[in-house]
Amino acid sequence: MNTNYRILVVDDEEDLCDILKFNLENEGYEVETANSAEEALKMDLTKFHLLLLDVMMGEISGFKMAKMLKQVRETCDIPIIFLTARDTENDAVTGFTLGADDYISKPFSLREVQMRIKAVLRRTAPQQAVPAAYIGFKELKLDLNKKEAVLCGEALQLTKTEFEILRLLLENEGRVFSRAEILRRIWNNDAEVLDRTVDVNITRLRKKLDGYGKFVVTRLGYGYCFDTSVKD
Repeated sequence: MNTNYRILVVDDEEDLCDILKFNLENEGYEVETANSAEEALKMDLTKFHLLLLDVMMGEISGFKMAKMLKQVRETCDIPIIFLTARDTENDAVTGFTLGADDYISKPFSLREVQMRIKAVLRRTAPQQAVPAAYIGFKELKLDLNKKEAVLCGEALQLTKTEFEILRLLLENEGRVFSRAEILRRIWNNDAEVLDRTVDVNITRLRKKLDGYGKFVVTRLGYGYCFDTSVKD
């Protein structure tokens, strides 16, 4: 589990706070505790990735604290798991209505709490964008995620096969690939595909690359490569 997750346990039972802190830290989390909502509200709550919040506390209950947090832009998205000794349907409905991500009734096992925390963090963690992956030469660029080829700012209408051949040659600039190697890598040794098929696709690719087609070089008797040293 990600050891960078920070959890705040808010419960007026000090012993329970200590037990949860000890066991969750053993799981790799960074854990802080507060023994009342008032104490918790004085803390910088924006640094926490999840709150374990007791329902039955002093003047400010867990429900009231959750409502306060959900009304503030900086804290409205912090996941909350309610801990409560009151196992009633109405309480659960109230908790989820307030935006709780889960609701655990006391007494509970530490294993249950750990599993619930993992599930909530997995569900609420920001989705990481797929990093951009580009290869290319000068004004010729391939977006490997979108499977798009762009030349001088204009999208090229390449077939899947043409794109994969160009990708193979660009990723291995200067290396010569025989027809047999290209067939094996692009067509996965399809017995019905002939060497001539490689030549046909290379010819079409060169035409679509316009002036950049000259960089797709034939090495007679050997195969093809992408050679950036070619001069006009």
